[in-house]
Amino acid sequence: MSRQEALQIAQERELDLVEISPDANPPVCKIVDWGKYNYQRTKQLQKNRKSAKSLDMKQIRFGLRIGAHDLEIKLNRATKFLEAGHKVKITLVYRGREQAHKEIGFQMADKVIQGFGDTIVVDQQPQLAGRQLSFVIRSSGKKPAAAAVTTTTEGDNDAQTQDA
Repeated sequence: MSRQEALQIAQERELDLVEISPDANPPVCKIVDWGKYNYQRTKQLQKNRKSAKSLDMKQIRFGLRIGAHDLEIKLNRATKFLEAGHKVKITLVYRGREQAHKEIGFQMADKVIQGFGDTIVVDQQPQLAGRQLSFVIRSSGKKPAAAAVTTTTEGDNDAQTQDA
């Protein structure tokens, strides 16, 4: 249909000729009431914006001498963040003479990553920046194993009971 014919039909119905997809070949047009069409489109955009989830970067911090139970609590919180679709930045903080033993932090970071197993993807590998060792993880979309977080801390409990 030619442009003139479409405009004539729109005028007869007392409606507007609206170009929907100008990039298509040929361009797609509709005969609609512009005010009503614009109102509905605005409402749909508002609805889409309201239902869209904004994903944030959540951060969890702890020191190298964290207890097994405290670590388990922190990792459970990280699991909840991951299930909600957020990325999680885990930061290990070195204090005092702990800075002389950087390898302990990297070992703890590896233990945390291994504890989550294949349920996470490491977006940023562990990096040392001053007194902090940080890395970023996100969910891989796989269902988490129930024992993934608890197996991480069981080894810590054994080490603590032998030291005591």
